[in-house]
Amino acid sequence: MTTPTPLHWLEEPRRQGVTWGVPWPRGAVGSHEPFAMADGTPVQSWVNATWPDGSVKWSAHAIGPQAVPAGSYELLAGGEPAAPERPVTVTRESGLVRVATGAREWTVAETGGTLIRSISLGGRELARDVRLVSLRQDSPDEDGSRVRTQATGLVQRVVVEQEGPVRAVLRLEGRHGDWLPFTVRLYFYAGACDVRVVHTFVWDGDAGRDFLAGLGLRADVVMRDDLHDRHVRLAGESGFLTEAVRGLTGLRRDPGPAVRHAQVEGRACGPIGNPEVAGRLHLIPAWNDYTLDQSSADGFTLRKRTAPGHAWVTIPSGTRAQGYGYVGGVSGGLGLGLRDFWRLHPARIDVRGAATELATATVWLWSPSAPPMDLRFYHDGMGQDTFAEQLEGLEITYEDYEPGFGDARGIARTHELTLTAYEATPRAEELAEHATALNSPGLLAAAPERILQAGVFGDWGLPDRSNAASTEIEQRLDLLFEHYAREREQRRWYGFWDYGDVMHTYDADRHTWRYDVGGYAWDNSELSPDLWLWYQYLRTGRADVFRFAESMTRHTGEVDVYHLGRWKGLGTRHNVQHWGCSCKQLRISNAAYRRFYFYLTADERTGDLLDELATPEETFVAIDPLRKVRDDVYAPDPSALSVGLGADWGALAAAWLTRWERHGDERARDRLLGTMADIGALPYGFLHGQAMLDLGTGRFDTSGEAAVAISHLSAVFGLPEMCAELIALDLDVPGFERAWLDYCRLYLAPADVQEAELGQALSGVSLVQAHSRLTAYAAARTGDAELAAWAWRRFRLDEGDQLNTNALQRQDDWSATLVDGPCVPAPVLEAPFVSTNDAAQYGLAAIQNLALIGRHL
Repeated sequence: MTTPTPLHWLEEPRRQGVTWGVPWPRGAVGSHEPFAMADGTPVQSWVNATWPDGSVKWSAHAIGPQAVPAGSYELLAGGEPAAPERPVTVTRESGLVRVATGAREWTVAETGGTLIRSISLGGRELARDVRLVSLRQDSPDEDGSRVRTQATGLVQRVVVEQEGPVRAVLRLEGRHGDWLPFTVRLYFYAGACDVRVVHTFVWDGDAGRDFLAGLGLRADVVMRDDLHDRHVRLAGESGFLTEAVRGLTGLRRDPGPAVRHAQVEGRACGPIGNPEVAGRLHLIPAWNDYTLDQSSADGFTLRKRTAPGHAWVTIPSGTRAQGYGYVGGVSGGLGLGLRDFWRLHPARIDVRGAATELATATVWLWSPSAPPMDLRFYHDGMGQDTFAEQLEGLEITYEDYEPGFGDARGIARTHELTLTAYEATPRAEELAEHATALNSPGLLAAAPERILQAGVFGDWGLPDRSNAASTEIEQRLDLLFEHYAREREQRRWYGFWDYGDVMHTYDADRHTWRYDVGGYAWDNSELSPDLWLWYQYLRTGRADVFRFAESMTRHTGEVDVYHLGRWKGLGTRHNVQHWGCSCKQLRISNAAYRRFYFYLTADERTGDLLDELATPEETFVAIDPLRKVRDDVYAPDPSALSVGLGADWGALAAAWLTRWERHGDERARDRLLGTMADIGALPYGFLHGQAMLDLGTGRFDTSGEAAVAISHLSAVFGLPEMCAELIALDLDVPGFERAWLDYCRLYLAPADVQEAELGQALSGVSLVQAHSRLTAYAAARTGDAELAAWAWRRFRLDEGDQLNTNALQRQDDWSATLVDGPCVPAPVLEAPFVSTNDAAQYGLAAIQNLALIGRHL
């Protein structure tokens, strides 16, 4: 049995089912070794990745909700897990899948128009027909005419991915008629009163004629109680709208304090002793319908009405609703909610028919009261019909435009929801707890020291404040993150398609980010802010950093990547619209960006994204990334595909390695090891710049003419991280480490050193600070103190250095101040730097330089 691994809550303890991941040092845990919690908490465990020797690299674990969750836990490898008192069970019969989590039973039909056929508690049905609904519009509203068509999502397939004893997972796949394919996962935990719903849809419409006017999750709720014992609860920014369908408070005649208090608290009112009230109940309006509409990140409206055909009554509104609600009565009902409700606006919650026998509750992921979703390209091309004209456009707006390439078909979005089966109207404290858990779901985590000790994710280290220089770097790393967190809030980087991304470059003249200037707008992972944030979380364990990185992973893995169509598996470079740029590349869909979240949380949807890259090399047939600048004519040849040895091969290696360690995929292993050996066999290794890949064999052609070429992007899309991981795996691939060390050592070497070893000085050297960590890596691997000192000089900016263009290092004052811009009426936060690229390269270089050669400070 290994030493117990302490686990702590990322935030506060949660009384909900939780799943998390833990890394293990190579050889420490056998692939069939059981796991247990030291305090006897029932746990379900599985393996998510193995080391090359077959030992466990990443394990995943789940525990059910605890009445009194412990403040911390210990995980034992080699212990015998305890069984839950009432395990979650999954049974199949007559086309139905029944999941029991205790007294609650959830019935799922294997095909048809529902996600959940029925929800019951103790044999009593609470809700039925949980389904997806959508509204399709044939034109935008601007022309004044429209036709809306409603559809229900049809489930075509149900797969039981896990079936207990602690956790069960069902995956449902289907479509909204002839469009919008979806995947929904239902998560059940032993003893839980709720089911977690993770919904992903892929946009596959024609942006010129298909406008999504509404997308929601709907359920019918059985209403058994008297009208005055039925309740609606809708979460505001803090607290809940607390309503009865037939209110007994505020009347001209008083039913009595016991009755009023019971109704407000959600208890049965009991007999109404005042005959002046009891005899007039039929004259009190029954409020049938409610709507909470979050149209922006700054405001929601509330309204209710007695019945269709009658006016809506406005209820006091607010700013940022938590996205949780309840409809039912004292004999039970349904809670439902959407995580990041206001951040993913426009969103809405509807209750309809609360005064009838069957109410309907809908959580709208896209509110039908908002303008329809318009995914057309944002300009007409401005005459850029030829490559030459497009390259001219690139010179002025940094936008890589090409007709037909600003197409959203194939992008996706994932939402997380919850459905809760209540045995009675919940107390205010219980509602507040569930709303909090919805928006900050529980996660158990190992400490940074423990993750570092496992040896995963390459080169990084714990925060270092042992001297003035390293303390300054740590303070600057904190400032960078906190600045982006403030900027997201101030600039309102929220919305259905936008939440999770950050902007590329700041406009100091307008005192805003360049949201409307070509390739300077949304960042789309350019220069790997994803990696910077995840490494900063690994080393600090900070919950706020984790949540920021989590939202970025959800966004960049879904919205910035194509999941079907001609560019499936590729991502889109930075642009005013996330899908707008004609540069479709594997460097954006990079598996290196998703691995962190998958392994730390065991999130199955992120696993899907990684599985989409099972054969990443095939994406190189789809498009030639150099088509606009080639002197020769190039048509993708499956036996000789041009692959860059920097950002391209780094993304390939990340996908292959992840596939191998997750699934034991021998094809992925062979292509990884084979291309590593081929790079080692090239006369100049990585300094060849590119090589020709045979799709059939998965090998590079090493027989071509020796030539030297580099790309300044090689160090900023995950290649250094992957090479460090691969070398640390000690895979016995001849020549690979030498090839990488040569590249690391020579890229920033003085020109005379480059000429002596390569026969020429390198041209195109830039992003010096980002590449300084490559120099540091070579220094650390070889023990060369002079090289380490050179790495620090290149990181910190030499006097007169014209190659290091990172504005961060050219600014002495690293602080944020509020300024009044000439065109901005209110104070705004002026960025102490001009680009997310600067921030990302500084963050990664600082983290890895400290880890590799911090002793040389």
